[in-house]
Amino acid sequence: MKFTKMHGLGNDFIVIYGLQELPADAAQLAVKLCDRHFGIGADGLVYILPSAKAQFRMRIVNNDGSEAEQCGNAIRCVAKYLYDRSLASGSELTVETIGAGVQRVVVTDDGSGKAASIKVDMGEPVLQGMQVPTTIDEALVRDYPVTVDGREFRFTAVSMGNPHCVIYVDDATAVDLYEWGPKLEHHPLFPRRINVEFVHVESRGHAIMRVWERGAGPTLACGTGACAVLVSSVLNGLTDRCATVTLTGGDLQIEWSEADNRVYMTGPAEEVYTGETAL
Repeated sequence: MKFTKMHGLGNDFIVIYGLQELPADAAQLAVKLCDRHFGIGADGLVYILPSAKAQFRMRIVNNDGSEAEQCGNAIRCVAKYLYDRSLASGSELTVETIGAGVQRVVVTDDGSGKAASIKVDMGEPVLQGMQVPTTIDEALVRDYPVTVDGREFRFTAVSMGNPHCVIYVDDATAVDLYEWGPKLEHHPLFPRRINVEFVHVESRGHAIMRVWERGAGPTLACGTGACAVLVSSVLNGLTDRCATVTLTGGDLQIEWSEADNRVYMTGPAEEVYTGETAL
């Protein structure tokens, strides 16, 4: 199998192009190939497939074998893969996802025919508690208490095609993700598990976050998580509608447009190498 290793701010993927459908053994392949000691090593597998609704379709399988509905860093990697190889005509393309439907992407060229920056229309945030989903039947789950191992956190719930739990702390970099991440991910409040973001807001134009991703654990970046953080921060009166979100792997520019209620994410993607592996 031929593959391309790519990353968006360190959130890394094994990108596979040329298949018609997701393989039946995609879950087992993800566990095997994403292993950082015995495999290629990645946060997940990304398949670029044909679509009846858009120019392309993206399917993402996490390194634990579960499928993600959406991934902001992965879609930027997909856009760069397609643009750099002239598989998509022009600087605009559409990509079908499971959780967020068809997403529109605009690529900025670096002057040599390669993608330098990718802007993605991430769609409208979902805020109704049961639709995120949580077990909380409220129109907006904001500053809501959740207790794990005797410690109370307060969170805001946002779906960006996948579910997020945003928690504000004094120092996001000091949080023990390995201790609290899995306990929150599997908490009964979240029937389909959840991505967890710990956030410190430095100013109305800047937030710092660390993330525990559902099905992948701590990652260096999470695009949908950064979008959820911006939406949550606006709802809690902490930032403006356009801000820089700093992740371990770098910065993303996030805007929640007042005009159309859609969230726009802008950031880079990088190709690391291409290779071939025996299955």
